[in-house]
This record gives sequence, C-alpha cells and structure tokens, in this order.
Amino acid sequence: MPSTIATSLKLPAELKAAIDEDAKKLGMSSHAYMVKTLADSADRSRLRDRFTQDALDAERDMLERGGHDWEDVKAYLAARRRGERPERPPLRPVPR
Repeated sequence: MPSTIATSLKLPAELKAAIDEDAKKLGMSSHAYMVKTLADSADRSRLRDRFTQDALDAERDMLERGGHDWEDVKAYLAARRRGERPERPPLRPVPR
C-alpha cells in the first residue's frame, strides 16, 4: 500500500456541501471523492503537458522533414475512394 500524507484543506461551506452531495450520489465518502477528484485533475494536467509536448515534437518533425500539400492529399484520398492504390503524396518543404 502506498504511503499517505495527511493534508488539511479549508473549504468554503458551499463547496464542502456540494462535495458531500456529489460524493453521496456516487456512493463515496467525501474524502474518497476529494482524493479521486484531485488525482483526476493531476492526471489531466500531465496529459495536457504530454499532448503539448507531442504537438511540439510533431511540428518540429514536420518543419525538418516537410509536410503533405493539401491538394495532393485530397487527390490521394479521392483515388483511394475509387479503389485505386496511388502512391503516397511526397513530402514538401513547409514554409516558415
């Protein structure tokens, strides 16, 4: 079992009442609800950071290797819809 650290939160009365109500609807204790909510928020933050890094990596890769021209892509997809097996469009330099 992972170790835990006691923490104290001072919550506005309205927020605590909302937490108690939401936790009850989910069949959870208020404590379990708050722990789950905080864990979910921390996970979302890490996912946003990873998403941002992935986007920056993809942009750097595209600027280094090039990208596909939209007209080439549309023609490629149209040929695929017709049942053809066209070659993939070439990568082209991306203007900066």
